[in-house]
Amino acid sequence: MRIMLVRHAEPDYSVDSLTSRGWREAELLSRRLIRLKRVEAFYVSPLGRARDTASVTLKKLGAEAEVLPWLQEFRGRAVDPATGKPRIAWDFPPRLFEACPELMLPERWLQTPYFAGTDTPAVWAETKAGMTALLARHGYAPDGVLWRCDDNRRGVIVLFCHFGIAMAIVGFLTGISPFALWHATCMAPSSVTTLVSEEREKGLVWWRCEQIGDVSHLAAADQRPSTAAQFPEIYTGRDTTEPIDWD
Repeated sequence: MRIMLVRHAEPDYSVDSLTSRGWREAELLSRRLIRLKRVEAFYVSPLGRARDTASVTLKKLGAEAEVLPWLQEFRGRAVDPATGKPRIAWDFPPRLFEACPELMLPERWLQTPYFAGTDTPAVWAETKAGMTALLARHGYAPDGVLWRCDDNRRGVIVLFCHFGIAMAIVGFLTGISPFALWHATCMAPSSVTTLVSEEREKGLVWWRCEQIGDVSHLAAADQRPSTAAQFPEIYTGRDTTEPIDWD
């Protein structure tokens, strides 16, 4: 089984949709996704930018995607020790998380002072419960850190979502701190992250991440990936992921 986590194309956050470039990315992405074999289901975040990205592929296939409320962008906040105020848990400057190595540990990140009294534990629990219920539909059930499946197969499920929630899912399924993934990986708009089941013992599955942020569908069309995913490669004085500010 493959789980494909698709980040929405370049967003226009002001209207929760896509930019003109984003619509072009969604078209190129669709050319890749319509060639997939054995797709068992499509799922989508309730947010407009994810639904618009999915719509191009779904229209070509005459298919529908089920909207999963928990698949919206990861909403949890953490306390910024520099200001004492909440900020997005997946958007911390390196100097802040460098001072707390426990954030990178799967069994410790949620117990650090950064998350004390915040909504992140509840959002994390919602994410794990949502993914567990989703995989149960396809025949997978947790068995300790592994997953039990009596009918592991070469099917595919596609989830159109967002970077923060995608890395939370990867962290949950692979036992990696999502905080580490949020700050050490990147998913460009319209990119694909894939997890594949490994059944080395009959009926027991482990999820392995096969690729993160793959944009081969853009490269095939000589389309440069949007930088609406990462901070400047070289210091500009602007701490932003907005492409217009540093591309």
